[in-house]
Amino acid sequence: MHEGIDTQLVTPNPDVQLRLPNGIELTRNDEVLTYVARNLEPYRGFHSFMRSLPAILKERPKAQALIVGGDEVSYGHRLAAGQTHRQLMLNELGSSLDLSRVHFLGKLPYPIYLQVLQVSRAHVYLTYPFVLSWSMLEAMSAGCLMIASKTQPVEEVIRDGENGVLVDFHSPAEIEEHVVEALDAGRDGYDAIRQNARRTAVEQYDLKTVCLPAHLQLLERAMGR
Repeated sequence: MHEGIDTQLVTPNPDVQLRLPNGIELTRNDEVLTYVARNLEPYRGFHSFMRSLPAILKERPKAQALIVGGDEVSYGHRLAAGQTHRQLMLNELGSSLDLSRVHFLGKLPYPIYLQVLQVSRAHVYLTYPFVLSWSMLEAMSAGCLMIASKTQPVEEVIRDGENGVLVDFHSPAEIEEHVVEALDAGRDGYDAIRQNARRTAVEQYDLKTVCLPAHLQLLERAMGR
């Protein structure tokens, strides 16, 4: 039983407007690529995502990449003092990455985080076979087009071509191919998949109608014994 997603709060918003710290204003008409993790690290495929970015930005000169997450380590080994996975990837990619269109937003207040999901045209979610991030289910509830890794926890929820697109976790080229296609197709190019993603979140992971009742039923059974 999942803890549940408040799908009445986390919804698509066709009128969303997001203002970035540098003053750029984005709407659903813009080519917005999003990536979210508690912290930017390999367990959540940050390295694979970053390696896909130079080609994506080259193919889509109007695209803006929004990256949400901190520089700490939640899972896996820690780096030497003063090092972060973000800086390692920036050092590796160097001048191949157009940093004027890559926005590291850090950890955001929840309402702003929801705006990031709502303005997204393509949302990348990658993970090792590990605990699934709540952010993936929230992204689905917000109607994001999910481009997600073909790994065990993700495959429990996403069916390729139905409510998301599955890609090889270790293949930046495959990630790039599907992101470019999604950005090129425009906001409405994957409407059915977006709607199915939202439907999955509501029907299987909604807090008030599915998950909370299941937990209460479990407690009632336990107390009855």
